[in-house]
Amino acid sequence: MKRISKITLIFSFVFVLVMSQFAYQPGEAKAESDLGLKAEAAIIIDGETGQIIYEKNADKVLGIASMSKMMTEYIVMESIKSGKITWDQKVKINEYVHNLSKAANLSNVGLTQGEDYTVKELYEAMAVHSGNAATVALAELVSGSEENFIKLMNKKANELGLKNYKFVNSTGLSNKDLLGKYPAGTEDDENVMTARDTAQLAYRLINDYPEVLGHAKISKLKFRDGKEYPNYNWMLPGLIFEYEGVDGLKTGSTEFAGYANTGTVIRDGQRYITVVMKSTSKNERFTDTTKLMNYAYGSFEKEEVLPAHYQVKGKDSLPVTKGKEDAVKVESNKALDLVIPKDQKDNYKAKVVIDKKKLNKDGELEAPIKKGEKVGYITVETKNGENYGYINGAAEKAGAVDLVAAETVEKSNWFVLTMRAVGGFFADVWGSTAAAVKGWF
Repeated sequence: MKRISKITLIFSFVFVLVMSQFAYQPGEAKAESDLGLKAEAAIIIDGETGQIIYEKNADKVLGIASMSKMMTEYIVMESIKSGKITWDQKVKINEYVHNLSKAANLSNVGLTQGEDYTVKELYEAMAVHSGNAATVALAELVSGSEENFIKLMNKKANELGLKNYKFVNSTGLSNKDLLGKYPAGTEDDENVMTARDTAQLAYRLINDYPEVLGHAKISKLKFRDGKEYPNYNWMLPGLIFEYEGVDGLKTGSTEFAGYANTGTVIRDGQRYITVVMKSTSKNERFTDTTKLMNYAYGSFEKEEVLPAHYQVKGKDSLPVTKGKEDAVKVESNKALDLVIPKDQKDNYKAKVVIDKKKLNKDGELEAPIKKGEKVGYITVETKNGENYGYINGAAEKAGAVDLVAAETVEKSNWFVLTMRAVGGFFADVWGSTAAAVKGWF
């Protein structure tokens, strides 16, 4: 009986030891099984700050299919803003674009060869119905050829801070579907990115050009040919996966990429951006997106984690040289609001980052210093180390507030500075003399 108990005890101990290897550890991403996603990769970010609140395989490079068109949209919007092209500019349809627009099994609005279409018509065909031929027509307009436009896409991706990407066409189609119109040797190439980079592209698109949402939220496009073309984002109002507050952004699907969706939703002023990549079916990508959005709104809320004029204990002042005062109080210039897990406000602590360019070699600020002058920033970090960070990787730009001087420190006049210098000199001399005399005994 004792032998059986000992064996049972040993077995139980081994079982617990093995299972502990799979236990959640602080700082790890939330367990992938928690949300029950079918997608191979996913991410959720705050649409205002870029703060990441959930990720699954966010750095895995996967096909993006028509989500590529977000980059084309960005460049078109940038070209309009710079005056390079205009919304009412006419674009004449060439033979290739016409043939592509009638290719079987591709998403398109029909474009007639030799006919003129405005940039706005082509943009809406691309943004609402994911029109591939319309996308190519815009790429050719901006850069003269799609091949040149692809170079611009990759250059822009680098400028936007994306890390893992490759664009080989403007549409997200497989190159083999482009009727032979692709650079030599690239037939088997595909557009790829990570969920993290896709979210960052979406973040920049809707923050730099918020007007894109006015097109992205259109459920059905009435085109000049009299037909109505549906938006493939079935989470928009009136469609079968309708979700309150969804107003974008871009779906994608090819044999290589599987089914993907970049969604964006806003409720009570809180916007989130979600990405799912390589989901298992056309419907499942929206089920996955719904799970992400439910998780975001159900588990997180925007909270004031630091009030305005907040001073961090032990770091509430900085030394000052050449001033009427030898230190200056520092504080946050405004309140810091962040999206955090519900009822977890006490899990955050302030972190002060001083702008080293403001300090001399002795770590001092130099007077004069004006009240409100920026000397660094304050952000927060979790006490247990659980923190996904920000999509742009810079807390100074998002999720932080300025650290400023709470008072003015005027520069001392020349006489006071001279007396200080003299006093400092004699203090040094006295110190050296005292040390020497002490050494005699």
